[in-house]
Amino acid sequence: MKNYLIISALILVFSSSNAQNAITLDTIYANDQKNVALFFPEPIRQGITGSDNFVFTFNRENEQYLGLLQAKPGKESNLLTVTKEGKVYSYILKYSEKLPKLNYFISENESIGSERPKIRKTEPEKRKAIDYKVRTAYFKRAGNYLLGLRHEALATKRIGGMRLRLQNMVYDGSEVYLVLEVKNSSGIDFEIDYLEVYRTNGNNNRKASHQRLPQEVIYKYKMPDAIVNGLSHRFVFVLPKFVLGDNEKLMLELKEGKGSRKVKLTCKVNSQ
Repeated sequence: MKNYLIISALILVFSSSNAQNAITLDTIYANDQKNVALFFPEPIRQGITGSDNFVFTFNRENEQYLGLLQAKPGKESNLLTVTKEGKVYSYILKYSEKLPKLNYFISENESIGSERPKIRKTEPEKRKAIDYKVRTAYFKRAGNYLLGLRHEALATKRIGGMRLRLQNMVYDGSEVYLVLEVKNSSGIDFEIDYLEVYRTNGNNNRKASHQRLPQEVIYKYKMPDAIVNGLSHRFVFVLPKFVLGDNEKLMLELKEGKGSRKVKLTCKVNSQ
């Protein structure tokens, strides 16, 4: 019976592997003389190339279906794109002086899968949520303690009279605490829509693609709904512990609720 179970498991593994290998990716050719246009059925949210000699650009501020591809001579690579609704598209990229096509109109059935498959919530996820709820009192005490300390700012971003500052990043067991400050000198009250935390992976070249990985905030201590003009507010975010890689940075994105103002702070901080 035991041998039968092992053999059955191996059959399932090989079947799954063969199914994945059966997917044949289309090839897109590009060069450094012309833009190759890719039109997706949904707005593009992310676009990542596997090599620096290929550059995929799209409008990151406003939703857009169009992406532009250019390439320099080099080895072949791949392009992975994710649309607004989480559909995933993947292609092989090759450099060619002569381009067979300049425009690709991509259909929805070319998607290789979904970024967020619909699955049932498992029991471990429920237990995790309960554990965080139980630790609320501890998070409050830790947040209150951190706000009582003086911190040397790790990074600051100023734009339009708004200042977003990361004062400290403190590791404690399985969590990390971000001590934050927002100051409003813009002349207008700033109602907060959201303040998101990301890990970013990419270089500083504006044309180069980069990846933003959202980080879960499990507790917010003294997070305000708005920052009145002329005032500042300090507060603390608690997140599950994470470690930044060599090419990763921390990004904070503050968005106004009733307006278009936005402050993005990107910095390299030392993880513990």
